[in-house]
Amino acid sequence: MKKREFTVIIERDEEGYFVAEVPELPGCHTQAKSLDTLMNRVKEAMGLCLDEKNEKAPKLQLVGVQRIAV
Repeated sequence: MKKREFTVIIERDEEGYFVAEVPELPGCHTQAKSLDTLMNRVKEAMGLCLDEKNEKAPKLQLVGVQRIAV
């Protein structure tokens, strides 16, 4: 099976947890106290999301991330 690459957005919440989201797989997210644990968990979550959908994820291309003050 050919491996696919996905964009993972990682943020840190107010309590210090790292939160990962995979935009190409709606609803695919996880959190952990360390980045090492987060990477393992997000790979597991991605596998589960792909199995659950039993379909190919749309191929989106990350254009960029912006911080905008309003």
